[in-house]
Amino acid sequence: MAFQFKLSAPIFGGNELIYTQEAISSGQLATSGSFIDKFERKLGRKLKTHQAVALNSGTSSLHLALVLLGVKAGDEVICQSFTFCASANPIIYLGATPIFVDSEKETWNMSPELLEDAIMHRIAHGKKPKAIIVVHLFGMPAKMQEIMEIAGRYNIPVLEDAAEAVGSTVNDRFCGTMGDIGVYSFNGNKIITSGGGGALIANDSSLVEKARYLSTQAREDLPYYQHLEIGYNYKMNNLAAAVGLAQLEQLDQWIDRRREVNAIYRELLGRIPGIVFQDEPEGVTSNYWLTTILIDDKVTGFTNDNLRVALMKNGIETRFLWKPLHMQPVFRNVQFFGGDISKSLFQKGICLPSSADLTYEDQEKIVGIVIKELAKTF
Repeated sequence: MAFQFKLSAPIFGGNELIYTQEAISSGQLATSGSFIDKFERKLGRKLKTHQAVALNSGTSSLHLALVLLGVKAGDEVICQSFTFCASANPIIYLGATPIFVDSEKETWNMSPELLEDAIMHRIAHGKKPKAIIVVHLFGMPAKMQEIMEIAGRYNIPVLEDAAEAVGSTVNDRFCGTMGDIGVYSFNGNKIITSGGGGALIANDSSLVEKARYLSTQAREDLPYYQHLEIGYNYKMNNLAAAVGLAQLEQLDQWIDRRREVNAIYRELLGRIPGIVFQDEPEGVTSNYWLTTILIDDKVTGFTNDNLRVALMKNGIETRFLWKPLHMQPVFRNVQFFGGDISKSLFQKGICLPSSADLTYEDQEKIVGIVIKELAKTF
């Protein structure tokens, strides 16, 4: 159905039209062109990292990152359970096995304590994990200091899935820059978009150059086609990069607006018993890509699904929080370390419309429906 208020709509308020017209006029629409280079350089500078390579999706970025980390068939990779399937699917692409780890209550991301339990258990069984995939969900950074300390003790590389956390920081360090490799998504619903696209970053320039090489079918620099390795058709095209560059120029503005949207929801909903927001730990700045709440139906008298349906009937798009991967039928046989944290988040949580162009009046209308649902129970 057509929604009056979308969960996360793209906004094109900068140089998108100018840059795309330039790209079209140049005749360079495929995987070469000046806008790819400009986008990669500006993204690297923005994130205070050495280099970035622009790719065609967040999923391909994750897949390529695992290839760079040497993940092969028969390996095991620890992955956060509370996330979208794209975080784990590339593990399967490579013939490796995911090992899922539950969340902790504060950030809703990977529990450092359970991560170490999983590592020790797998090492005791002769299967030291090849890599760790930690995800910064809904723009909220994970507990990276603890996770990196644990990973360092066991000499396991960390891949940061920062698809939802472009611009979020921990002690002024950007999400995606704290692990060995970071990846981003610029899908149409993200805080900035290139229509479809992603990026891979690393402080090790050799990893970035290897990613750039593999992303263009591993073609050798010769006057004819020669390939010494299996590569992938993963490079971002020049037209998408033109849009991405224009969006990147507005990133700070969109982060400020998403944070304002989150603050208004807290103002309008914060005093309602049974509704809980996700708070930022000390030293953390979330881009609040999506504003999320937990609903205690024993207090409110309505569930997250009751609210979803009520809002949908009024043309308002919402979404449940991610269904944990260890609960997904396709991963039914995968080992899981944890309890019921991520399961509880899924059962109680909902994402509210969070687009940067929402007005105060729009949010009042959305919250009015929440209050109307609450009134039905009393």
